[in-house]
Amino acid sequence: MDVERESTRSNMSDKPISVLMFSSAIVRAGAEEHMLELLRGLDRRLFRLHLACPDVLLKQYGNDIPKDVYVTPIMLEHLSDIRGAVRLARTLRQQKIDILHSHMFRASLLASPVGKLCGVPVIIETTHVRETWRTGWFKSKFFVDRAVGHLIDRYIAVSEANSRYLVEQKRIPGKKVSVIQNGCSMERVDPSKAHPQGIRESLGFSKDDLVLIVMARLEPQKGHRILLQALSLLQSEFPSIRLICLGSGALKDELSKMTRDLGLENTVRFVGFQANVGDWLAAADISVLPSFYEGLSLAAVETLAAGIPFIATAVDGTPEVVIDGETGLLVPPGDPAALADAIGRLARQPELRRKFALAGRDWVLKRFTIQRQIEQTSSLYLSEWLRQTSSNAQSLREETVSSERV
Repeated sequence: MDVERESTRSNMSDKPISVLMFSSAIVRAGAEEHMLELLRGLDRRLFRLHLACPDVLLKQYGNDIPKDVYVTPIMLEHLSDIRGAVRLARTLRQQKIDILHSHMFRASLLASPVGKLCGVPVIIETTHVRETWRTGWFKSKFFVDRAVGHLIDRYIAVSEANSRYLVEQKRIPGKKVSVIQNGCSMERVDPSKAHPQGIRESLGFSKDDLVLIVMARLEPQKGHRILLQALSLLQSEFPSIRLICLGSGALKDELSKMTRDLGLENTVRFVGFQANVGDWLAAADISVLPSFYEGLSLAAVETLAAGIPFIATAVDGTPEVVIDGETGLLVPPGDPAALADAIGRLARQPELRRKFALAGRDWVLKRFTIQRQIEQTSSLYLSEWLRQTSSNAQSLREETVSSERV
């Protein structure tokens, strides 16, 4: 990598490559944390970084965006958002963007055509997740995806499962797809780090309670309903079991009502979005993620990195992080009884919790560090930029020779 960097720096004449991250999201979640980590970690000697996204997301990021990142508020949610498209085009041209990197298909659908029209040399899409909402004859055939795919130079899949989805279901050419698994900052969730005391007590929990945590948006995808049903099955055997729901979302009122209906008012706490996930993980004994689908869950990586035993559903990229019986437990999605059995198993066996905690952190340190993710993303940026600029230069030379012959 060092040789590649020096070679690239020479070809660039010390001018950094200008990269713009684009998102149309209005909620800060896993994909948005992924994007933020890239903005924090990419080498400033190689890249000049820009962020374009809705103002509501910028407000949620707050001061977490590095000060040297160029920020442009852009609302571009639909093909009819002409004003947002014009603003994006103006930004791409004025900032002389070399690489346009959109996160999620919807953002790419809107931004990639604008990037191509503006002559951006490299256009990249990270899909992040399998799109289960793509139902019906037309949407499930992915005609639009493949049409827009002609404008995209490279796809980043966040897991091997995500790559299979792109190639086998969307029928994106495999040569365009690169797997770069999600990583997390080990320092952010370091179990040896001192964390604030009193989180349990502030929620009305005692030090002897068995505290579960679910770090996920309150949306149907994440399976909170299944987890609440599982907890209701465990109440008689484990009356001191407790749950922290870390995240916000559309199901807040429905899940609160379900909590009351199941008699879990003293068991469950909804604390909203919290950026300091390491502190909250340190307050928990077990982490749970009952999702129906994922790309490669950042919550799974962060949990294992924090040395917390983990239970998750065996969906998409999650088994790449959670090795059943070795770094955690996997259960089928949508099965409250199976989830309750897994929670009960860890509740009864503290030695198994310790085993998973040690093995999980070791696994993440080897495979899922943020440094690894940033290095791989940087290499992809450099190789694609060099390939595209070399190709353009060759085309220009051929056109010049052809015109001279004429």
